[in-house]
Amino acid sequence: MPIFPLQGLGQFTGRALFAGNRLDLQSFRNTQRLAASPLTISAGANGVAVLFRFGVVVMFGLNAVEEAAFLSGITASIVEPFDELEAEEVTIAIDSSRDEHVDSSIITLQNIDITKLQIIADALAKSVVLGHYETTIKRSFDRVEPLASKLQLGKTYGHQSRTLLNHIGDVLMIQVRMVGRVEVSEKPELLWELPQYERLYADLEDNYELRERHLAIERKLELVSRTAETLFDLLHNKRSLRVEWYIVILIVFEILLTLYEMWVT
Repeated sequence: MPIFPLQGLGQFTGRALFAGNRLDLQSFRNTQRLAASPLTISAGANGVAVLFRFGVVVMFGLNAVEEAAFLSGITASIVEPFDELEAEEVTIAIDSSRDEHVDSSIITLQNIDITKLQIIADALAKSVVLGHYETTIKRSFDRVEPLASKLQLGKTYGHQSRTLLNHIGDVLMIQVRMVGRVEVSEKPELLWELPQYERLYADLEDNYELRERHLAIERKLELVSRTAETLFDLLHNKRSLRVEWYIVILIVFEILLTLYEMWVT
């Protein structure tokens, strides 16, 4: 008797989707669990889904119809769903005669168990989160660059200050979500108790370049933040200088008015 649905299959697909900012896992408290952390449940006719609190759903062994039905069924549990879903897909092959290894499009395993599925799901989940924020940061660059060009040309508008503060806020939010919720740079908690799976996770981490992409995002976040803060300070200084000139003009006007009154009298 199989321990979980996917046992006995020679090959199946794993697909990760970054569905929203958060998943309400409390809504699954009455669902029969295959494993608790991360939450792993049956899905479709013969598949498995791994759910992460930070908004990622990873499905194994589901066809397109089953995937759509499963996602529709958990819609109410997705907090702040995204319009565009970042996705990552991989084929998992089970072959006891071959060495276990990870390639860009296929993961070969000698056997399958719940823990291996959870570790693969963890790597896929982190990869789609990184992909989502890589796109988000690129958009931030695209929005900040025109502001920098306008300020360089001496053009300033009242809404720029607010826009720059929004960019700084976006950067801080991404940092909070990546470090506080997803813990991209941390290995799965499962490995502390089951170190025999560390090689599999290390291969997955290398294949999806999780550390390198995380460091690249951190550098870009720092650059966007520093650029936005510099532009904000420059804009603020220009406004302060303008106010100072207004004061000087008013003082000069008052002196001239006083001299005129003295001359008239």
